[in-house]
Amino acid sequence: MSSHLLLTVAAEAEHHIPVVAPTEADGVFSLLWLIIALPLLGAAVLLLGGKYTDKWGHLLGTALPVGSFVISLLCFFSLLGRDDSDRQVSQHLYDWIQVGGLDVGMDLMYDPLSAMFLLLITGVGSLIHVYSIGYMEHDPRRRRFFGYLNLFVAAMLMLVLSENYLGLFLGWEGVGLASYLLIGFWQHKPSAAAAAKKAFVINRVGDMGMALAIFLFFVTFGSTSFSVISASAGSASETTLNWLGVLLLVGACGKSAQVPLQAWLLDAMEGPTPVSALIHAATMVTAGVYLITRSNFIFELAPTAQTAVVIVATVTLLWGAILGCAKDDIKKGLAGSTMSQIGYMMLGAGLGVAGYAFAIFHLLTHGFFKANMFLGAGSVMHAMDDDVDMRHYGGLQKLLPITFLTFAMGYLAIIGFPGFSGFFSKDKIIEVALTENLLVGLCALLGAGITGFYMTRMMLLTFFTKKRWADGVHPHESPAVMTVPLIVLAALSVLGGVMLAGDWIVEFLTPVVGHVEHEDPPLPAIVITLIVVAVVGVGVALAFFLFQKRDVPREAPQDVSFVTRAARADLYGDAINDGLVVRPGGHLVTALVATDRSVVDGAFTGSAFTVRGVGQGLRRLQTGYVRSYALSVLVGALILVLTLVAVNL
Repeated sequence: MSSHLLLTVAAEAEHHIPVVAPTEADGVFSLLWLIIALPLLGAAVLLLGGKYTDKWGHLLGTALPVGSFVISLLCFFSLLGRDDSDRQVSQHLYDWIQVGGLDVGMDLMYDPLSAMFLLLITGVGSLIHVYSIGYMEHDPRRRRFFGYLNLFVAAMLMLVLSENYLGLFLGWEGVGLASYLLIGFWQHKPSAAAAAKKAFVINRVGDMGMALAIFLFFVTFGSTSFSVISASAGSASETTLNWLGVLLLVGACGKSAQVPLQAWLLDAMEGPTPVSALIHAATMVTAGVYLITRSNFIFELAPTAQTAVVIVATVTLLWGAILGCAKDDIKKGLAGSTMSQIGYMMLGAGLGVAGYAFAIFHLLTHGFFKANMFLGAGSVMHAMDDDVDMRHYGGLQKLLPITFLTFAMGYLAIIGFPGFSGFFSKDKIIEVALTENLLVGLCALLGAGITGFYMTRMMLLTFFTKKRWADGVHPHESPAVMTVPLIVLAALSVLGGVMLAGDWIVEFLTPVVGHVEHEDPPLPAIVITLIVVAVVGVGVALAFFLFQKRDVPREAPQDVSFVTRAARADLYGDAINDGLVVRPGGHLVTALVATDRSVVDGAFTGSAFTVRGVGQGLRRLQTGYVRSYALSVLVGALILVLTLVAVNL
């Protein structure tokens, strides 16, 4: 694909995207259903078992995802032993829906793409469960919390293991439900309850896109199966495929917090910190990237929809990076970072066959270093009496040595320091973007520089600069149950780049996403790498000058530029939603209610009032007195006589 100022993405799926017939599950693959069933069983036991499971519920809730991880690992190594053409396994559990022409089975599909996601979800998810044992130790509802975590993991596993869009949608909605329960876990706080509701409502908008796409899949192909649709995609019109792609993108924007459905993500930080790590690293926000990549057979034939993915991703990666620059809340700063990094993944997926593998590669490395940093932020909060304001930190480097060192590994990975995982994964996306479209590539390069700035700012405000915490706060390192997961994730943040050695991950994912010979980038790869490192270095140096060389006030300055005010207000995302959706929607509902009361209800109540009035008038004639009836007869007879006389005259 050549570069143009206009965003165009060529679609030649018939040459790049293989259609593989899945084989029936046998051996260790027959245990695929158990990967989902274990955490689902944990959720059922912990949420239905009541107080009887309080003492050991957190241990059960941790052990079952670990069991899923072990099975996922066994399946992964078994898959490696197969040829590329035999790396798609299906398992039919039972007939699920049989209505008219719709025949949907509860079918699972295991291939290189789902294998990568299973390892991420169960591996990082298990570490988050272990961390939560210490983090939630004193919470009276800890057992319920672990039940929700198990439900979250089970739903995400269902999402990535399903063989059809309807099963994917089941997991999709399960993830939405679990996120609502976990974001609002401390529902006694009005802010937490509001954040949970906000996330739920905005995601329903995206879910409508997903639902409509599934309806259109059935109408067009008579099936929701990935294998059936991928084999038949070429028979559909380009218009239909573009509509399918756009509707899938709407769904992805909701789950992955991409513009314009991004406003819920920063508010979701109201949940306990392990929830933030699970949502941002291993589960919910990665679902949109999975959906786009899994649906590559649609997007490769839908150039308009593919271009829309690129536009949304480019806007979002810059949007999230700008938000990260202005947040003093350490978790919200990391949330803005997640929005931006997911934008990079969506960009890779939007660039088509040349970028799918790198999108998944960055998704995996991001899962390592972002879980590391979110859990590290939780460790800092644990040390600072749950204070989330980085302006109240400073000088924690020596007081929290393990937290500092592990967080630093995540920091170096996300900014793309040479040798760390993010250096390999994010830089590859930037290189492909520069090759495919110069404008998009430059935006991705700018985003890398901004990443260097806001992450360095976070490091300096938290671990360096002068101490700014209040008297009575005594920073201390977290217990081993919290620091051991940090150490493991820090190691993965450093070593995750080995997946690119010899283009291993590209070759591994080829049976799913296809392969194309990459065009030569506009500059040699080493030159692009040096440029990216230099741009990141500029961002790092600017942050060092502004925050390390100057005194940091304990309270955020109010006399700031318009850009800073806009970033603090989330670039007015809520205001835009309020002006374009909430208030017009409120006015519409008010008008409909008024119409219902005056026109619809008026027609029925008016008729009732008329009948009642007539009845009341007639009731006055039925007095029950004989003399009244005699008088009525006399008057009637008199009128009749007078009428006859008048006629005869």
